[in-house]
Amino acid sequence: MLIGIVGKANVGKSTFFKALTAADVLIGNYPFATIKPNQGIGFVRIDCVCKEFGVQCNPRIGACIGGQRFVPVDVMDVAGLVPGASEGKGMGNQFLDDLRQADAFIHVVDMSGTTNEKGEPSQGYDPAFDIRFLETEIDMWIAGLVRKGWDRLARQVQQGQGDVVLAISKQLSGLKVTEDIVKSAISELALDSKKPMAWSADSLQELASLIRRRTKPMLIVANKMDLPGADDNLRRCRELFPNYLIIPASADTELALKEAANKSLIDYIPGDRSFDVIGTVSEEQQRALDFMRSNVLEKYCGTGVQKALDSVVFELLKYIAVFPGGVGKLGDQHGNILPDCFLLPSGSTAFDFAQRIHTDLAKNFVAAIDVRTKRKIGRDALLKHRDVVEIMTSK
Repeated sequence: MLIGIVGKANVGKSTFFKALTAADVLIGNYPFATIKPNQGIGFVRIDCVCKEFGVQCNPRIGACIGGQRFVPVDVMDVAGLVPGASEGKGMGNQFLDDLRQADAFIHVVDMSGTTNEKGEPSQGYDPAFDIRFLETEIDMWIAGLVRKGWDRLARQVQQGQGDVVLAISKQLSGLKVTEDIVKSAISELALDSKKPMAWSADSLQELASLIRRRTKPMLIVANKMDLPGADDNLRRCRELFPNYLIIPASADTELALKEAANKSLIDYIPGDRSFDVIGTVSEEQQRALDFMRSNVLEKYCGTGVQKALDSVVFELLKYIAVFPGGVGKLGDQHGNILPDCFLLPSGSTAFDFAQRIHTDLAKNFVAAIDVRTKRKIGRDALLKHRDVVEIMTSK
């Protein structure tokens, strides 16, 4: 799973990415050699199961702080986007290449309206435009991919020599588009796949939009909520885009709090609604902390950075977190308790979980055990969020 952080210049996208991945203490022995220059590690937050079992866990990657488990997720700082990216303007080509890789997007928008469409300082700019133009650029790009060779395909289908669903899915396979997704989108638009010559340019654009929504779900981060004008813009954008989950946020605040926590000035857990001052701070630092507490944390129930990542993983992508464990032993061979936690798509089975852990476990799979209930479950048993499962094998 890879989450792309997108947005135009000067909206706080890079700050959001840095705040999301500024958790060196959590990363542990993660193999950094596998991380690309524009990629990093974020951590979703869940209630750990360790307290239920009366143990203290020892995560191999991530951390467990006060019963809150932080599980790693790959995130990507996608190239900046400007209107016309689908035509190659700005970093359009780089953005669209990154688009192929991401499973979902977090779109960072300057909700204060202080940067225009080019990322230049402005006043009174409408952030709703940013939401619309990002949708449009992706839709136009996907539609352009579909249009390649469209006339030839349409003629072949008319002559009974081609399959429009198969052809489109192959054309968009790099975007993880399947035949079922294409078939579903065509059906929703009530298009006749046997008569593609009758499809209009608008039909192709609508098809691209449906495919984008099905394959690249997107969450909106309303950034810079600590600036004047942001509240009014947030209310209006929520009215204009009721189908989007829009999270109010301040990336600057999250980054500042994490830096203060790293210096042992405050006790702060990412995603919390408050913090405690534990070090010696100056009057200026105290005023800044008081401002962040009252104008961001208390007002919006947190900085929004952690909530955004949690929401895109668990609400948009509908993943679940599952722990490997044993009925008689929750530790590994080195004595680490509940060292691992895996993120799996909703609908995953016990056998899927075995495959996710190691191919040998799947190869020699016999059954699984729900560690909480101590009951044996079959290979096709559907797993739930925060399950603890033991895999039984023939070896």
